[in-house]
Amino acid sequence: MAVRSTSAPLARRSLLRALGGGAALGALAGCGVPAAYVAPGERAGVDLSASEKRLTWANWPLYIDTDDEDTTRRPTLEGFEKRTGIAVDYVEEINDNDEFFGKISPALMNHQSTGRDLVVISDWMCARFVRLGWVQEMDRTRQPNVAEYLDPQLRSPAFDPGRRFTVPWQSGITGIAYNRRRVGREIRHVSDLWADDLKGRVTLLSGLDEAFALLMQGNGVDITRWTAADFELVCEQVAARVRSGHIRRFTGNDYIKDLASGDVLACQAYSGDVIQLQADDPDIRFVVPEEGAELWAESLMIPNLARHKANAEALIDYYYQPEVAAELAAWVNYVCPVPAAQDVLASSNGEDTAALAEDPLIFPDAEMRKRLVIARDITGEERVGFAKRWNVIVGL
Repeated sequence: MAVRSTSAPLARRSLLRALGGGAALGALAGCGVPAAYVAPGERAGVDLSASEKRLTWANWPLYIDTDDEDTTRRPTLEGFEKRTGIAVDYVEEINDNDEFFGKISPALMNHQSTGRDLVVISDWMCARFVRLGWVQEMDRTRQPNVAEYLDPQLRSPAFDPGRRFTVPWQSGITGIAYNRRRVGREIRHVSDLWADDLKGRVTLLSGLDEAFALLMQGNGVDITRWTAADFELVCEQVAARVRSGHIRRFTGNDYIKDLASGDVLACQAYSGDVIQLQADDPDIRFVVPEEGAELWAESLMIPNLARHKANAEALIDYYYQPEVAAELAAWVNYVCPVPAAQDVLASSNGEDTAALAEDPLIFPDAEMRKRLVIARDITGEERVGFAKRWNVIVGL
């Protein structure tokens, strides 16, 4: 089992685009416009899995293991194909949640097939699909590994109790990254970002769905039940810090280069990115603040009228085998949704691979888990107004 090379491109996460076509579609989805909603009895198509040993899977770039010698090869996926005889058309076509929503929503709202049997998007976007009835309930009798090994902390988000429609592909934490040597002290609280000596050297994430939860936690808010007033307070605080010059800018994943160069000393960040940065600079730290941090997932879903539903369910269950999950985790370096994979990595003969089993950013320990929370998602009724308010502050 090979550890992902530190020279490989860094991990990716989505960023919310400016309010426009994608956001308008998002508002439609979130509000559950009757014409767009699909009733349970109208979601399934004729499943050709028994006669057609294939499926089409849409995912993000750099989100699956590849062979070090030949990056066109994906070892775990090849293992599935060899074991089952199912050919997988793996398409790296998702670069942004809203953009992809806009791409496939016309088919789904018009009760047509998307041409995809499996997709991976962020849970806050999954919530829209579930509310609209655009994805099919999975048959857990075909997924014994999911039933047994899925991380208990990820099993029942508010938008999909019991994970009937979604299964986490990878998980992660939105926390704080900083350079310990340059800052000269530990950062332990969200409020530490606002110290006078960090003025102009702090960045926040630009995406509304990615940024708001941690900032609310800094105010002592329970993000499982936050309110519009909590959101408004965060906006007022952030706007004031933009005006004062304390916040340098808002970023997508480009905070990585700012932190590595020293232009930024502390920033809102994703756990998976920091593992890669630490390989080059051990002074880079990632912290789950004392007030807590957001635990998120990007999840697998089977769209309505998918032609190969049973094949897709089999692939999902394959990736929940601890041995397969461990191989994937060693490459992507996100929080593994299969805790049992930790023992597999620990028993590896490779020193670097075995060390990953002790990394709390891949397998959070009990103490860290106490501070990890899955946030309530933004509802359709809230989204348009919230996005407009946030995007004005961010400058989108």
